[in-house]
Amino acid sequence: MHTAGLVAIGGLLAFATSACVNPSARIASSLEGYGFAPDQSRCVGDRLEANLSLGQLQQLGNAARAAREGDTTPGRLTVGDFVRAAGAVKDPRVPLEVARAAAGCGVVTNPPAR
Repeated sequence: MHTAGLVAIGGLLAFATSACVNPSARIASSLEGYGFAPDQSRCVGDRLEANLSLGQLQQLGNAARAAREGDTTPGRLTVGDFVRAAGAVKDPRVPLEVARAAAGCGVVTNPPAR
């Protein structure tokens, strides 16, 4: 599990749920920072914001932060890492929407190594 990226997304999702921040833009910015294409990152952010509540986004952020133990490659995030973190959320809609967003936005392969 690549926890540095998951922790960043977790923190970002928590921050993004505040009243004055656009969750979609924050999610997209974080994904771009880990090597995903800008258009795909925006697409995933838009879909997650549209299909998950703020509470669900917070749960996803908490799950991503909790996944930080055992990271062997900090600083790199893959789609699989993000989907696995979403799978830790008790609400079955969260991992489903993360997987749908990734697939629907064409984010089905790992970003290049940095």
